Amino acid sequence: MNVTRRIPALLMLICLFTLATSASAKGTRTNSTVGKPAAGAGSEANGLREIIAPRYEKRYQEWKSEFLSTDMGRAQWEMYAHHPRLVLTITIGGKNAEGAGTGNYKWNDKGELIAATIVLGERLDTGYPSAVYYPVMNALEPFESRQLIGGNMLAATKIAHEFGHVMKISVTPQDLYNLQLKLVPSYNKIFLSNGYNVNDPKLVEMAQKMGGNPVQIWEDREYWGEANAMLFLRDRVAKEKFHCHLFGKIKRAVEEYAKDYEERFAEIAKEQGAIYTCGWR
Repeated sequence: MNVTRRIPALLMLICLFTLATSASAKGTRTNSTVGKPAAGAGSEANGLREIIAPRYEKRYQEWKSEFLSTDMGRAQWEMYAHHPRLVLTITIGGKNAEGAGTGNYKWNDKGELIAATIVLGERLDTGYPSAVYYPVMNALEPFESRQLIGGNMLAATKIAHEFGHVMKISVTPQDLYNLQLKLVPSYNKIFLSNGYNVNDPKLVEMAQKMGGNPVQIWEDREYWGEANAMLFLRDRVAKEKFHCHLFGKIKRAVEEYAKDYEERFAEIAKEQGAIYTCGWR
């Protein structure tokens, strides 16, 4: 990505990334009523804990069933349900009613991720994010308007996106993650005071230490989430007549907005055979 040509996007994402990393560090706050763990939830020692308020139980089970209707969904769910070390908590609440967020990350003394929390919005089955950073979820919109998919598939795709975040953080060194939390506010402060000059030597040095500037770090995480969402859809719509149209829309959005990450999505398409049937190259 040419950051110099995308200064507006960088400005827009500064506050978003700062808030996201702050929430991840301090813990995701929600407005939900904490209920009892859902049936099948893991123990508090490890595994997968579902803490769902009674008023959300019906819709949550529908979203979950949709996610588990695929081999990919079942495999990832089982991986976390029987994880020997990590406690993954899923709940519903927060201010982002049509979205979701992942945070409350904790590591042990060995630097291994041992806890994470996914907070689902209460209207997760509605609302489509922008194609700029969410080419997979956004691609579903015209198919719902034509009644080819339902809200539960959208919600399950968003759940897959959040699982992608957990998997990305689980392979991110704790020291690097903490360094990013520490340096991002300083980076943003300098960027806003130097005339938006990303080539400032101080910013270049900080970006090298963090593994990228704030937008690049944020983009990488979101596109890993979208890659996992694409894995879910790969399985979910494999036998649907519109699967090539869906993959084609994803491909066009990736080429336009996420060219630097195109191979990440192309590999998923190749695994399905879509490289031959849906125009991925």
